Amino acid sequence: MLSETIPYSQTNYFSQLILDYLDQQQDLKKFYHRFPDISEFEPQLEEKSANYDHEIRKTLQEVLRKQYEGLEHTDSFRENLQLLGDKKTFTITTGHQLNLFTGPLYFLYKIISTINLCKELKVAYPEYNFVPVYWMATEDHDFEEINYFNLHGKKFKWNNADERAGKTAVGYLKISGLDEVFELFSAELGGGENAEYLKKLFSDGYLKHENLTDATRFIANQLFGKEGLVILDAEDSRLKTYFQAYAKTELLEQTSSKATAGTLEELEKLGYALQVNPREINLFYLTEELRERIILRDDRYYVHETEINWSREELLEELEDHPERFSPNVVMRPLYQEVILPNLCYIGGGGELAYWFELKKYFEAEKITFPILLLRNSALLQSRKQNDKRKKLHIELKELFLKQHELINRKVREISNIDINFDPQKEHLVAQFEELYNLAEQTDPTFLSAVKAQEVKQLKGLDNLEKRLLKAQKRKLKDEVERISKLQNELFPNRSLQERQVNFSEYYDEYGPVLIDTLLQELKPLDFNFKIITFGEE
Repeated sequence: MLSETIPYSQTNYFSQLILDYLDQQQDLKKFYHRFPDISEFEPQLEEKSANYDHEIRKTLQEVLRKQYEGLEHTDSFRENLQLLGDKKTFTITTGHQLNLFTGPLYFLYKIISTINLCKELKVAYPEYNFVPVYWMATEDHDFEEINYFNLHGKKFKWNNADERAGKTAVGYLKISGLDEVFELFSAELGGGENAEYLKKLFSDGYLKHENLTDATRFIANQLFGKEGLVILDAEDSRLKTYFQAYAKTELLEQTSSKATAGTLEELEKLGYALQVNPREINLFYLTEELRERIILRDDRYYVHETEINWSREELLEELEDHPERFSPNVVMRPLYQEVILPNLCYIGGGGELAYWFELKKYFEAEKITFPILLLRNSALLQSRKQNDKRKKLHIELKELFLKQHELINRKVREISNIDINFDPQKEHLVAQFEELYNLAEQTDPTFLSAVKAQEVKQLKGLDNLEKRLLKAQKRKLKDEVERISKLQNELFPNRSLQERQVNFSEYYDEYGPVLIDTLLQELKPLDFNFKIITFGEE
């Protein structure tokens, strides 16, 4: 196994906002609290400890015990569950949707980044305890975002027979129709010990559980339970009780949209694209049948596209009696997370961190400690054979991340036995026209325009000839071009980062438990570089 890194800036797949954050650009510092440096966790520990309601710990333990009933409890999980009751225990959290069979590969990277940061913090601060938490996005309702995964270039899609799909929280959805997906998945995998493990994981997860929440918890626990991962479904009335006060101010005063308005303007002025735009009220009304926005209109509160509505007093009574029915959207969910967890750091992808940057003033308005924000690890996985091909084609690691036409053009120019660069000819032409310009200045001004037009025409002609020569060389070097394209397509399916497209099963089928063991060993959460991991290297 071989491990190498390149800077995120050389991948061409990360936003300027994230690159500027990693570079700690001065203009961005007002949008976050502390940068994820190991030394910054000490003041974060002190602040969170002073600002957290430690009474919530007991409720957390009760909720988790209930949610883990019937599930295998590893020794590491039992220890972490016990530690959560200790005031010197803190969490590191990542969140993810309930994607079918974990969805894209980066699901693993998020959780492993979280687990590994806990290990690093324990070394740096041995007097404290650190528990990795996977916050399941059970309250999301966008079923189309989560109902498929990709394996060997094929899409395995779940056509859920539950008529509530897309209308209410995905966590409520009954497992229905996944036996057909399982049959197709099994046929695609074939045989072998690793394939049999994946088949059993899928069938035990989805065909032996009632709803998507329980199935996802089972699968995540099977993959990472031995590492002490704590899997939390925060859609619980006992936990929502601690969020009632914040939901109330949101309903009555629209706190989040008012607090973030200035931040959004500042980010736009700096040239950054906004990830989310807060609504007037950033809460949904949630039942097992629906999850819809709450709207304020003419001093009355309505549930969007339903007949449900309340007066101010009726709404507050509903919140008091049923806090679990008030579901935070993407703007308020981070606050809910930080209210109920003794959390120090949130680990997410670039898009997630982008919307967290919008929220610092909202946290300040509600007097909740803003967590340290950490970009999850990213990696490219390749076989020894693929790495050997890259070397034979004289492609540098960073060149793999170029757009395909850029990569091919660069390599054709390099391996061609003739010079495809017409820059010397262009420089010679410009020098010739300099003499004509000197002559033109001594005569009629219209002649100067004619000289300029002719120069532009001839330079353009050279550009066209250069492009035609490059095209001709591509035809001549067809085999090399095809090999370059094939290799890059294998490593970047759909011209995208592998981690955003392919399911982990594609690599687990080939490498087995070594896959996760290698990622646990190689992904360093505080090393801000993109990792390339080659399996099979001696």
